[in-house]
Amino acid sequence: MNISVSRRGFLKGSAAGATALFVGVNAKGVLAAGSSVTANTDLNPFVKIDADGVVTVIIKHFEMGQGTTTGLTTLVAEEIDANWDSVKTDFAPADDVRYKNLFFGAQGTGGSTSIANSFMQYREAGAAARDLLVRAAAQSWGVDASTISVENGVISSGGNSGHFGEFVAIAATLDAVEKPTIKTPDQFKLIGNEKLHRKDNHGKTTGTAIFAMDVNLPGMIYAAIMHSPKFGGTVVSFDDSAAKDVGGFIAAQVLPNKAGVVAFGKNTWSAFQARDALSVEWDFSVAETRSTDALIAAHQALLDEKPEFEIGHEITTENVAPLIEGASKTIEADFTFPYLAHASMESLNCTIEPTDFGVRVHDGCQFPTITRPTVAAILGLKPEQVEIKTLYAGGSFGRRANPTADYNAEAAMAFAVSGKKVPVKLVWSREDDMKGGYYRAMSAHRAKIGLDADGKIVGWDHRLAIKSIMKGTSFEGMMVRDGVDATSVEGVSESLYAIPNQAIGLTDFHNPVPVLWWRSVGHTHTAYAMETLMDMVATENGQDPIALRLAMLDAAQPNQARMIEAIKHVREISGWKEGDKRGFACHFSFNTCVAVVADVSVDDTSVHVNKLFMAVECGVAVNPDVIRAQMEGGAGYGLTAILRNQITLTDGEVDQYNFPDYELLRNPEMPEVEVAIVPSNGAPTGVGEPGLPPTGPAVANAIFAQTGKRILDLPMTKAGFDFV
Repeated sequence: MNISVSRRGFLKGSAAGATALFVGVNAKGVLAAGSSVTANTDLNPFVKIDADGVVTVIIKHFEMGQGTTTGLTTLVAEEIDANWDSVKTDFAPADDVRYKNLFFGAQGTGGSTSIANSFMQYREAGAAARDLLVRAAAQSWGVDASTISVENGVISSGGNSGHFGEFVAIAATLDAVEKPTIKTPDQFKLIGNEKLHRKDNHGKTTGTAIFAMDVNLPGMIYAAIMHSPKFGGTVVSFDDSAAKDVGGFIAAQVLPNKAGVVAFGKNTWSAFQARDALSVEWDFSVAETRSTDALIAAHQALLDEKPEFEIGHEITTENVAPLIEGASKTIEADFTFPYLAHASMESLNCTIEPTDFGVRVHDGCQFPTITRPTVAAILGLKPEQVEIKTLYAGGSFGRRANPTADYNAEAAMAFAVSGKKVPVKLVWSREDDMKGGYYRAMSAHRAKIGLDADGKIVGWDHRLAIKSIMKGTSFEGMMVRDGVDATSVEGVSESLYAIPNQAIGLTDFHNPVPVLWWRSVGHTHTAYAMETLMDMVATENGQDPIALRLAMLDAAQPNQARMIEAIKHVREISGWKEGDKRGFACHFSFNTCVAVVADVSVDDTSVHVNKLFMAVECGVAVNPDVIRAQMEGGAGYGLTAILRNQITLTDGEVDQYNFPDYELLRNPEMPEVEVAIVPSNGAPTGVGEPGLPPTGPAVANAIFAQTGKRILDLPMTKAGFDFV
């Protein structure tokens, strides 16, 4: 996004002399520069340059392992020509005006948008800082700015040279140009650099990186919560007699919302032990009490009825029916997808400490815009009285981006009932996380496709039943249109294929089990359904699967042209030949095109995924190594989901409790992944999630190619396959 830059004024702080140069966005959303950031200055910087020449990039998106710190730092360092090894990073404070996600209009990380929304913003901040330093050096040396060069943090002209820090005092007094000049792609040294190391590698490998779980404050007490074993249950009463025998136990209190009982302890262990010793009477009158089979049947029953919502107004499930009934051939398929847990390595936790101005929240905070007012409301504070200290997070996959800020809210409630005198650290155990809800939603699809005598599609009826993620949340106004939650149907409604007469019907499922976005959100199930169905069409026609996809894409349409390039690249690197006993799938998500070829071995019911070939078209590749890592990680996470994972319920209670019965993909099971990045000078698009959706159907299509068995009911273990 280009920022319209006015004359950037010098914003003077209270310091007697400038000790650093700050370049960022002021309260009007305009790039600005200054010598300091104080309580009297409305400047929130993206770039800070100290007197010793150290460049610090302020990261507005949180880091959960996806490489955001490296990407945003690359953009600034590229334009300012900094020494990469000496550039530092720091997370931005909560401020949804100056540090907002330009795509969301609020401060938050998600939707694979971190680099995409920041690409021009951070580059222009870096370019503005460079311009100020160059003119400051020219003034200092009495030379023309055009004679000055900058490389690796050193400014030079003839026999003169100096590091950035030598010029920050003068630079902070200069007016800025109307618009900073940014580099052209042929001038890039860091953007697209294959050898650039990640900025967070050193801290994470040496143990110096601070995660939320590492927070340990003087006088801090610990909290653990006994949640209802059934979703929707509330506390009637509790007995803490047994908890009093636990060493380190402090007290127990019912949460204000009656959703659980919090036990306080002097350390995590005592809090957990005391919590487990509580005896709680629950009210299950409005709780979910059904088991998984009944829930699946309830989803499928909705598909038998007229859809609650029609996505298209011209082509509906009603008027497409005659076209399909009159077709020469029909294809029908029912799919079911289970609840899935996020299962990030660092379990949920949040620390709240009292301060002179209110409270400070220590968290791997994915959406400060939500967390800040949520905590403030619970504690009777104004949002500006809540400071958020964002720290590294050990994974999220969407779990920490909850529109309800559930675990932050619980931490605030625990802090409130503790008396608000000392810091309180709420920690969820792995079992809490696994049984705690906010899963990838269970869903059911039913599709019926009509083909003419030549095998061409004449009608496509696609129905879905799924619980809405967005309805009832602060995102409803943005993500729900005409009653349709976009995340429920994305991937079907946004398919790039030129499908004639496609009708999409949606019916919302309702129950107390809380659901949430999960890495790639709706695409986790829609891509599987769509790409399996496309493979079924190819099989029915005796057609090469890749040839079918290419025939249904129009090179005159920009995104379809990008997908064509991705398909051609994966076809080339995989050596695909017509008649291959391998699987193919491609999918467009988060404005990115990914195509996958899966090579598997099947011995009776034992399946081993040998290798995945992936091609991604994601615009300019800011950090190629990070992109490859995200494709590999997305593939691994996607395989975990389709092979064996599911959250099941018995009489409303979650069966799984930890990794022994919610088993993640292990190293010997992870296939080799070869990733080709399609060259592009287009604006960068998402990479954190798009690698996941096509991986599952590519593997499923490969299994079909070798066994003739379609897998429509996930996970695949339900079809009798064992993965080795």
